[in-house]
Amino acid sequence: MEKITPFLWFDNQAEEAAHFYTSIFKNSKIGNVSRYTEGSPGPVGQVMVIEFELDGQNFRALNGGPLFTFSPAISFSIGCEDQAEVDHYWDRLVEGGRTSQCGWLDDKFGLSWQVVPNVLGALLSDPDPEKAQRVMEAMLKMVKLDIAELDRAHRGEEITV
Repeated sequence: MEKITPFLWFDNQAEEAAHFYTSIFKNSKIGNVSRYTEGSPGPVGQVMVIEFELDGQNFRALNGGPLFTFSPAISFSIGCEDQAEVDHYWDRLVEGGRTSQCGWLDDKFGLSWQVVPNVLGALLSDPDPEKAQRVMEAMLKMVKLDIAELDRAHRGEEITV
């Protein structure tokens, strides 16, 4: 067991969310499920806490009621090797959710995600400040990040975003 595990508070969609997320990420599975019982604060039989794993990262989700909601102040960042991976995670996670900019989105449960190509860090930290600035300017114009466009900006070529 990991020392630190993200614990997500849902109104009543913890089980639905766990199944949604495990359908998107490879090497994912549902783990232990505990349910509300007679005399507990939730509806009898409803999932109280569900444990799940996304590509090796453990999570727990609670159906705790509407007291708390998600905020973009906390998000999960997905490092992607190529554009196909960016497209996969972006297209699946945004289903029923909403887009933002610079690779950020809120899924249908209101949880914020960043779908980021791994190469972005190197492009933004290029020792040549003009190259890094061009990449930053290109990224700020994007909703879903486009690796080819970021590379073009880095090289100083015209971008189409």
